[in-house]
Amino acid sequence: MEKKTVVVGMSGGVDSSVAALLLKRQGYNVIGLFMLNWEESGAGGECTAEGDFEDVRRVCALLDIPYYSVNFAKQYADRVFSYFLAEYAAGRTPNPDVLCNREIKFGPFREYALSMGADYIATGHYCGIDHNADGRHYLLKAADAGKDQTYFLNQVTQQQLERVIFPLADMRKAEVRALAEENGLATADKKDSTGICFIGERNFRQFLSRYLPAQPGRILTLDGEEVGEHIGLMHYTLGQRRGVNLGGRAGESGRWFVVKKDVKNNILYVSHGDESPLYTSSCEVGNINWIGFDPPAAPFACRAKFRYRQGEQDVTVTTDGRGGAHVDFARPQRAVTPGQYAVFYDEARCLGGGVIL
Repeated sequence: MEKKTVVVGMSGGVDSSVAALLLKRQGYNVIGLFMLNWEESGAGGECTAEGDFEDVRRVCALLDIPYYSVNFAKQYADRVFSYFLAEYAAGRTPNPDVLCNREIKFGPFREYALSMGADYIATGHYCGIDHNADGRHYLLKAADAGKDQTYFLNQVTQQQLERVIFPLADMRKAEVRALAEENGLATADKKDSTGICFIGERNFRQFLSRYLPAQPGRILTLDGEEVGEHIGLMHYTLGQRRGVNLGGRAGESGRWFVVKKDVKNNILYVSHGDESPLYTSSCEVGNINWIGFDPPAAPFACRAKFRYRQGEQDVTVTTDGRGGAHVDFARPQRAVTPGQYAVFYDEARCLGGGVIL
C-alpha cells in the first residue's frame, strides 16, 4: 500500500515532537507544520517563535522528515484575540485556548494540511479518538488523567475531528519525556509552556492594559461597605485571593476573596474570610457543542468540569432546546466563573461543552 501522509502540528515542544516520532515509526509519511499564531516578541524583546521553530527544525532533521511554517496570526487576531478582549471588557474570564483549538488548530491548520495532501492531521494533545463505524467521531479521555486535554477540545466539531490522529492517547507524560530522551530529541528537557497561549510568561496585567483601558472603581462587601478601590474589573476573577490588596480587619482572621463583579456600575464585591458566597448549586451554560452525543430531552446525569485543573463533578443536565442547558450540581461548586467552559463527561468520553453564562 502507498504510505498515508500525516501532517503533524509541531509547536517546538516535547509532546508534538514525540507525536511525530511515533507516527514515523508506524510507517506514515510524516510532515511537520509549525504554526505562527502570535507575531509579537516576548517580555525581554526576544521572538519566542524563532526559538520554537528552531526546535522544530532540529527534531525534524533528526527524524528525517520535511517541515514547514505557516502564519495564522491574522486568523488568530480575528477569531480568537478579538473574542478574548471582548469577553474581558464584558467582565467575564475567557479561555482562549479552547477557541484556539476550534478556530485555528482544527480550522485553518486542518484546511492547510489537507491542501498539502494530508490524509490525516495529528497533534500532541493528550486525548484519544474513536472514529466509529457509525460515522461519528468520539473524543476519548487520555490514559494520563493528570494531563488529559479534552477540556480544551470541547468545542471541536465532528467535521474537524474526521481525519485526526492523537498519537499520545495511551502515553503518560513521563513516558513521553523518556522516549524523547532515548531518541535524542532536542525538546526532551524543554519545559511545558504555561499561561495563555499568546501571552506566555509575561505580566498578565501589563499585557491586558495595553489593549483595554483600565477603569478603577469601588470595592464593596456584599453588605455595601466600601473597603477600597480596584484597578479595573478585567484584572479580577471569581475566587481570587492574591492581588486584591486589601488589609486585614481588626480582630478578624482570614483573607479577602473576589465574589462578584458588577460591570454596569464598575463595582468589585469581596468577602473577608467567608468563602460561602463563592459556592453555587447550579449554572446556566450556552453554545454547547456536543461531540458525537445526542443529549436526551429529559434531564440526564453525567460528570462535568468547570475549569481545567478540577476533578470531574457529578451533575444533572437539562437541555433547553436552544443550544444551552441548566446544570445542577450534586455538591456545591466554588467559583464557577462566567466565560469559562463547563465540559461534560461519561466514564470514557468527553461529551462536549459550552460557555458558562
